Amino acid sequence: MVKEIEKTGLPVVHMCNLVPISLTVGTNRIVPTISIPYPLGDPAAPQEEQWKLRYHRVGVALDALAADVKEQTVFKVKI
Repeated sequence: MVKEIEKTGLPVVHMCNLVPISLTVGTNRIVPTISIPYPLGDPAAPQEEQWKLRYHRVGVALDALAADVKEQTVFKVKI
């Protein structure tokens, strides 16, 4: 679906935890997430830490959206 949307001229960022699958299907902008049930957080972590994780990942996704990419790119995130 990501590739089809990009064909219309709209850039798309795919946030996922299974990066190899995104690479296989040809996604251009990939931002790794944390897990399948909680892609942008960890419910076992304190609320402030969860907020920092989400803020950082969404910030990386926005930067990826604005980036001019010519090939598949996996953007770095803090662990």
